[in-house]
Amino acid sequence: MSQPIAVIDSGVGGLTVVQEIIRQIPREEIVYFGDTARCPYGPRSREEVRNFSLQLIHFLEQFNPKMLVIACNTATAVILEELRESYSIPVIGVIHPGVRAAIKVTLSGRIGVIGTIGTIQSSLYEEALKQVHPGLYITSLACPAFVPLVEQGKLDHEEAFDIVCEALKPLEKENIDTLILGCTHYPLLAPIIQDVMGDVKLISSADETAREVSTILFHKNQLSKDFCRPVHRFFASGKKEVFQKIAEEWLRIPIKVEHVEF
Repeated sequence: MSQPIAVIDSGVGGLTVVQEIIRQIPREEIVYFGDTARCPYGPRSREEVRNFSLQLIHFLEQFNPKMLVIACNTATAVILEELRESYSIPVIGVIHPGVRAAIKVTLSGRIGVIGTIGTIQSSLYEEALKQVHPGLYITSLACPAFVPLVEQGKLDHEEAFDIVCEALKPLEKENIDTLILGCTHYPLLAPIIQDVMGDVKLISSADETAREVSTILFHKNQLSKDFCRPVHRFFASGKKEVFQKIAEEWLRIPIKVEHVEF
């Protein structure tokens, strides 16, 4: 029996990473837990984020995963290093892959970062960007209203455009050419964000994160050799219906969501 890749997120946002994993390495089986009942993680304390993340991970341990992906920027900022020290399997976050992608595409060296309150307050994106390229100009902005929009499935509503437009106003005069979507929920709002930001290049860490997953599994000789179609499993702590609707629209495959209450 092949070992799956375990993916955790505060809600549906990590599905953007799952979509890329399925696209890049389609033989891999995925077990996913979205903590939709306690989403968003951004305004919560570090201790809450740590405890909630560990609950999700401990639940997914029953599937004996070969890799763990923390598909939540806030959780990555809080718990990634601790998990890497305590787990024998590879543990991947979403911050450094996004940083690499942004540095690759920026022409002016002026990069914006949007994320949850917790991610922006951690300054991890700014530190990681400056570590690679000290000469970059970085401006960061918390957008706490975005995650509830996504979790409620209000992706095409006029209300969503108005909220995004108002939230991004502080970036108008920053003259950035690249914007990191520092929350895995935000790519689900990418068409609206792009409309508001105009020519700015949007960076989602999903593509780079999936590439890192593939590279590590290849080097460890752990890529699945199973030719059968993988059976993915999805778990949610909140209501299944909204999660399932968003997941099926985003992944374009029929899925079954199982409810788990903590």
